[in-house]
Amino acid sequence: MARSCIRFTLVIFIFGCSSLDKSINQGAYEQIISKYKDNLDKNNPELNYMVGEAYRKSNRIKDALPYYAAAIKEGVSDEEASYYYARSLKANSDYDQAKKVLEQYIARSRNQKVQDLARIELDNLDNLEDFKEKDTYYRVKNMEAINTSGAEYAPVYTNNYLYFTSNRDGGKIYKSTGTPFTDLYRIRTKGANANVRTLEALDPAINHADVNEGSITISKDGTSIIFAKGNTGKVTGNNEVNLYFTRFRNGTWLEPRPLSINDPDAWDSTPTLSPDGTTLYFSSTRDGGYGGADIYSAKLNRRGRWVDVRNLGPEINTPGNEMFPFVSDDGSLYFASDKHPGFGNLDIFKAERRRGHITIENLGRPMNSSADDFGLYEFNLTRGFFSSNRRGGKGDDDVYTFVNDDPNLRVVNYFLTGTTVTADDGGEEITVSNTKVTLVGEDGSILDEAFTGEDGQFNFRVYSEEKYELIGEKTDYFTTRKKFSTIGKSVDRTKLTEFITNVDFETSIFLDRIVIEKPVVLNNIYYDLDKWDIRPDAAVVLDSMVTIMEDNPEIYIELGSHTDVRADDSYNLDLSWKRARSAVSYIIQKGVDATRITAKGYGETVLIVSNAKTEEEHQRNRRTEFKVLRYNPKDRSEDLPPDEELDEYDRFFSPEDFDDQ
Repeated sequence: MARSCIRFTLVIFIFGCSSLDKSINQGAYEQIISKYKDNLDKNNPELNYMVGEAYRKSNRIKDALPYYAAAIKEGVSDEEASYYYARSLKANSDYDQAKKVLEQYIARSRNQKVQDLARIELDNLDNLEDFKEKDTYYRVKNMEAINTSGAEYAPVYTNNYLYFTSNRDGGKIYKSTGTPFTDLYRIRTKGANANVRTLEALDPAINHADVNEGSITISKDGTSIIFAKGNTGKVTGNNEVNLYFTRFRNGTWLEPRPLSINDPDAWDSTPTLSPDGTTLYFSSTRDGGYGGADIYSAKLNRRGRWVDVRNLGPEINTPGNEMFPFVSDDGSLYFASDKHPGFGNLDIFKAERRRGHITIENLGRPMNSSADDFGLYEFNLTRGFFSSNRRGGKGDDDVYTFVNDDPNLRVVNYFLTGTTVTADDGGEEITVSNTKVTLVGEDGSILDEAFTGEDGQFNFRVYSEEKYELIGEKTDYFTTRKKFSTIGKSVDRTKLTEFITNVDFETSIFLDRIVIEKPVVLNNIYYDLDKWDIRPDAAVVLDSMVTIMEDNPEIYIELGSHTDVRADDSYNLDLSWKRARSAVSYIIQKGVDATRITAKGYGETVLIVSNAKTEEEHQRNRRTEFKVLRYNPKDRSEDLPPDEELDEYDRFFSPEDFDDQ
């Protein structure tokens, strides 16, 4: 089982171990195992528990089984031992006994936090039959050409090279696990057929003898990489794993630098890039997550910098560990988890959006086993690689290949392409560049973001039978919302003959420029004769005004009401003021700051049609308008922090690279 820090020696201390030897709290797990496992007093519950914990915390919970069993038999004082014992039973495929132990533990436990975790484990075991025997079309094979008695894992395939992490060459020993430090390697392959003569370690600028490197992701052109690096061999500092990047320039790799999104107090690892290279997914133990390690995303802004770090949410992340994300060409997210319903330790799962909801699927056997299965990478939608330390391998973690032979597999990709536009002084439609466009789901969650280029275009992946809202934002323009839906536009998969079908939709977002004192008419705000109460139909329009105020916090406006000429001047002036005041009161009651909006009645003093004769002309004069009195523009272009400049080296992509993506 791989025990390198890059993979898992995130060593999550969920509970205290005050009764254990000092060395286990320092992370010297291999020292404990070597010292006690062969000369252990079988009647000493604390020592047995200590060895079991050393195995668990170095990610060998399967091997911890006899020690947990002995500790419990002899009456170990730590009640959590039963929970870990059940997990070890599960890792050894003894599911029935694991259920019994969990049920007994839940009945007597006083630790609510561990009890909740035990309930999750018990529920997962109850659901195991749902996917334990399900039919799958996967075939797997050990990639014997590259695997050794050491660890090989986290495969990534690009440009006919397979990259992976390994400790195959020995070297300095990491004290926490007793295994050599890991480095990054690559080998030329044609699909799954590797040319062993081409195997090589990556550049010395990337690999260091005294540091673990691993879990790499690579840009499509192969010139920019992000990888995990950390744990210098000290027994303390278990979170000392961060993401680094480097670029290939002038025939050499530049010195790797840490990404700005690293959390100095957390373990950040297992990165992967989205197919278009603009989103980075990674796993982290930073504060604010749902459990041990959670999966996060970050976006690449137009300055070539990673920003906007977000947790993927409770549908993906659990109280356990989620890591090794991978996004396929059909938009599915694959990841490894030890807390979603699975066979043992880490299993590989697939997350898909279906009608606005995330569904999670265990890939089943043979992709998953009671061992650790993780690090899936597809090089097309039916073939790829993954890692496992299952029985029958060549050593520790091995790299495996897989093929999906599902005869009914049909992929439909839906894309929404759009353009941000405005009107010039002559009323002609023109494109608006450098605009931030956000794709929002029906539940209000942000699904994706993009910045338009000089052509004003953006592109999003969308999904069948869903409703969306597009939000366009640019300095000196009103933030604009537009609805879009794929409902009723889905392709019938049963009628498809091609393996992959792409469906493209087109739209545009019109942005109005913010011009001080320029009136903007609010259509369809009607009042009953001689009344100023807000009617339900007027409320709908005023709600849109509330949205404008919320989306544009930099503007201060006047809301004005106008009448036609068919009444006394003073009466019209008073009526229009009452109507404007009523509309403003409605907007303020919806939460808009009263200092940002004022009411004014114009009566018949500002007519659009000066000699109105028809009802249509009078209606044009009877209107409600707003105009911006003051505007404190906020730069929406994701500027860098004050006094900070990025040179060409500091960017993951240069601006020119990003324009080509």
